Amino acid sequence: MAKNKKFRLIDAILSVITVVFVAEAAAPAAAIGNSQFFWWIFLIIAFLLPYGLVVSELGTTYDDEGGLYDWVRRAFGDKWGSRVSWYYWINFPLWMASLAFLFPETIAMITGMEIGLVPSLVIELAFIWIVVFLSFSKVSDSAWILNLAAVLKVGIAVVVGGLGIWYAVNYGFANDMAPATFLPSLDSNSLTYLSIILFNFMGFEVITTYVGSMENPSKQIPKAIIAGGIAIAALYLFSSFGIAAAIPALDISLDSGIMDAVGIMAGVGSVLFIVVGIVFLITLFGNMVSWSFGVNFVAEHAARKQNMPHVFAHESKKNQMPTGAAIVNGIVASVLVLLSPVMELAGFDGFFWIFFSMNIVFLLISYIPMFPAFLKLRSVDPTVNRVFKVPGGRGVLLVVTWLPVVLLVLSIIATIVPLNGSEAEMSKIPMLIGVIAFVILGEIMRVWSARGRDDHYGGMGTHGDPFAYDVAHGFEEEPPSEEVAMEEEMLIGREPRDLV
Repeated sequence: MAKNKKFRLIDAILSVITVVFVAEAAAPAAAIGNSQFFWWIFLIIAFLLPYGLVVSELGTTYDDEGGLYDWVRRAFGDKWGSRVSWYYWINFPLWMASLAFLFPETIAMITGMEIGLVPSLVIELAFIWIVVFLSFSKVSDSAWILNLAAVLKVGIAVVVGGLGIWYAVNYGFANDMAPATFLPSLDSNSLTYLSIILFNFMGFEVITTYVGSMENPSKQIPKAIIAGGIAIAALYLFSSFGIAAAIPALDISLDSGIMDAVGIMAGVGSVLFIVVGIVFLITLFGNMVSWSFGVNFVAEHAARKQNMPHVFAHESKKNQMPTGAAIVNGIVASVLVLLSPVMELAGFDGFFWIFFSMNIVFLLISYIPMFPAFLKLRSVDPTVNRVFKVPGGRGVLLVVTWLPVVLLVLSIIATIVPLNGSEAEMSKIPMLIGVIAFVILGEIMRVWSARGRDDHYGGMGTHGDPFAYDVAHGFEEEPPSEEVAMEEEMLIGREPRDLV
């Protein structure tokens, strides 16, 4: 048995980088200015550390197929489980739509050709549906795709950061580098993009799915989360430094910032510019493919318990992949893309940031209930075997629980709520309207999904063990014996479905 446990600490760290690091987030982070260095360090201590401890305990204690959704449902029942699954899911088609806008823009920069409205829409829709069809097949979840994406993402960060050093040495910095500029800034422009840093920490719970392959998960998982977080922060800061070396912070484009910086430093049309552009486009596919499986499986898992619409429960008879969720992803993202010309006529632009910020907000919202769920499960389920346990007494647990919640709420407010009457702040109104609309739609879907269900799971402390409740109410089947399970796996030729 011990021979099979070959998943090393370095493997866990690389897996974290693969899933969590997204190159397109470097430009919004650079827009914070030099104070981003302070905010990265502060949030590593105030958010990443408690977040890492909480997911380490929950992920190693409760081997739930639905991950975040199941942890919240286990603590607070169907109502909050349904909300979390909706917020966690809706962030993905919003993200996919935002990245779709980058495709024709980046192609136009690489080729120097202007792409019209109709060709742009065709390219954007092609990107969306290629991602959807890739998520139908298990081959798109293979290690080589994820590892290639990780290498390319790190490569972009290294190239952009390296160019920044070279450019600064030869031409000086485009931004003021006085020591005072590195102090934390509380202006609305900087606070708006702080959610980007929190967004860049999300997804670390992926390594809790590797518990069975680790020799010492109680030590390896916390180390991998902290080491991975520091490595990712270093990559973002290095690439953001490269962008800031060439472009003043206030002039950084949130969507084309990386390409603009490479164009200034290496020359538009240069071989390096073209190579970085092509690699950047490939990483966009890598982002979507690596995240689609986790999002789709969580949506399917929730739908089987009537916490999401039934269409999400549909899976392929051939390979048991959640095709229902994947298709809905494509439909929603396509509608958003096709609405962009109408929004432009209404006077709105900057579609990448509009949808990207909404995606960030919903992802952050989905994590808020996880922290009080952790505290409640500590109270109502004290006897369960905890492979890893957050150290400290009651005071430490309260800080670990509520400090991240406060930071999440404040960052969400700063991202979508106009804090003054300036033009930049008023541009948040479309995002605020969109978030409110999807929250209301989520409440409608929650009620609609539960129709016909006689009883509702209210969380541990009211109904006891959630798995026993689900079996009793027909949402789950009794697990087969080990011999039968192995035989079934061999017959259908599939691997266990890990949450990505």
